[in-house]
Amino acid sequence: MHNRRIVGLAAMCLPLWSVAPAWGQEGADLYRANCAACHDAGLERAPSREAFEAMAPERILDAMEKGTMISMALTMSHEQRRTLAEYLAGEPLSAALSTEPPASAMCRERGARLVLDGPRWMGFGPDTRNQRFQTADAAGLTAADVPRLAVKWAFGFPGDDRVNMQAAIVGDRVFIGSFGGYVYSLDAQTGCIHWYYDADASVRSGLTVAEIEHVSGRRLALFFGDQRGYAHALDAATGERLWSVLVDDFPVARVTGTPAFHEGRLYVPVASNEEGAAAVATYECCRFRGSLVALDAATGRQVWKTYTVPEPKPTKKNAVGAQLWGPSGAPIWSSPAIDPVRNAVYVTTGNNYSDPATELSDAFVAMDLDTGRILWSRQMTENDAWTAACRMVDDKTNCAEANGPDFDFGASPMLVDLGNDRRALVAGQKSGVVHALDPDREGAILWQRRIGRGGSMGGVQWGTATDGVNVYAALSDVVRIPVPFAWATEADPNEGGGMFALRLSDGEQVWYTPPGKCGDRPRCSPAQPGAVAAIPGVVFSGSMDGHVRAYSTENGKILWDFDTVRDFQTVNGVPARGGSLDGPGITIGAGLVLVNSGYPNGGGIPGNVLIAFSPDGR
Repeated sequence: MHNRRIVGLAAMCLPLWSVAPAWGQEGADLYRANCAACHDAGLERAPSREAFEAMAPERILDAMEKGTMISMALTMSHEQRRTLAEYLAGEPLSAALSTEPPASAMCRERGARLVLDGPRWMGFGPDTRNQRFQTADAAGLTAADVPRLAVKWAFGFPGDDRVNMQAAIVGDRVFIGSFGGYVYSLDAQTGCIHWYYDADASVRSGLTVAEIEHVSGRRLALFFGDQRGYAHALDAATGERLWSVLVDDFPVARVTGTPAFHEGRLYVPVASNEEGAAAVATYECCRFRGSLVALDAATGRQVWKTYTVPEPKPTKKNAVGAQLWGPSGAPIWSSPAIDPVRNAVYVTTGNNYSDPATELSDAFVAMDLDTGRILWSRQMTENDAWTAACRMVDDKTNCAEANGPDFDFGASPMLVDLGNDRRALVAGQKSGVVHALDPDREGAILWQRRIGRGGSMGGVQWGTATDGVNVYAALSDVVRIPVPFAWATEADPNEGGGMFALRLSDGEQVWYTPPGKCGDRPRCSPAQPGAVAAIPGVVFSGSMDGHVRAYSTENGKILWDFDTVRDFQTVNGVPARGGSLDGPGITIGAGLVLVNSGYPNGGGIPGNVLIAFSPDGR
């Protein structure tokens, strides 16, 4: 998927992250043989060569050995991977990258007590229904305050070129992971660092906080997943590791969606980067199986694991003689929704990777909270088997016969109350359609509304919001155009984007606000793929053009517009600049609007800053 948005390579193809002047013939040869097919061709989410300039060689090497590029780098030795990292970065690995925060960035009262009292946004949404709506009291600001929002503080991520993870707010703390593999606990009012933790792998998921009965006593635990397929639990007050477990041992498995906590269990969605690996014709596509894993939140012990596809079996040989496997795929990119009424957990799934296509891909799936047994499913797009090979210019060897259309779900399902004892599950799809299903009648369709044409990078990418009256959906619909005299492609600066309000009861369009314009800004798209967030009277949406905008929920009028593509003075002293806004999106609470800026994938603008806004910057 996208969700793939995923992802550096993430979505498809190797995502090395750095740029480079020539660093030797060997490095150039390695790049041409292993990387150029994706990165020079602008393949899906693969960053262009220009995007590499913001990265340190250590980051690139980590991506090849611990992160999203593992499958693409398997045929290279450690020495070759080092050479390639130095070539792309244009500097030797011996050049130290300082990730140690300076003493001036640390909070003076580092032992301050942390409690769950007060405002919170500590999952994909403020609660496990995924509605991405914050009440006025918890938000700490009103619609009248929004036009006065100004930068309160900014935090820079050293060596990174993206901030594609979502912050959490718990009382007076802000928690966020980084592409570089660190998790930070920040003071909500000043941005100083209470503690930081090295996860040893890129952190893409959001973070969840909950009380658990640990063997050492009652703890406030901070949960998240990483790009190696691990789930982690830390002491939220101190950053001490409580446990870390591998939820899937497939080589390119990853946790992209925010884990959900409910009654002592952690529900962890599992996705992978295998559809990117399949761009290489000799790769034996494909054997990954999407899943949802339930863990004992106190210990990390697996309680159950439910796969979305059966065990893959050998099918046929491809054109170059590589063994093909199937079925495969149906990853879960997004955060689950919890339904205590039905004792169910709901997920949305991605596309298959190889033939044959299955019934649980591109679907809503309900599972029993206690056992993981599948209660019901509702598929929204049939026969959707797709890999990055389907986008290759000259070698589609590992493209499934179904060949897409790559209309998987990256957006989490929202569980909402319609009144009169009626409820709905709502999610937008990359097809450009927003769906509402009845969770009390095995997913019967209540309504469907098309808001865009959809596509591999189109439709609703990351998530919607609701205030109980309307569903608010931002449209991606990125269009890619070829670069003259080159294989590369860029996002069309004139296509995509737009903000929609749909009536929750029946899906009818209430209003539509057109996207902004890129003008002459490079690497710009008006697309709005990131998840949106709302408070009473206002809905916020970020754009690939670098702007974050606030819209009136009454009529769609833009109440506030801030361009994040600029340099920021950061509280931790790291040089930082904003870029495209994409991915899990904005969080709101304790008088703050937190915006993660920087997303070079798919033609976006690099950046490495978390921005905290408050009324008048106070």
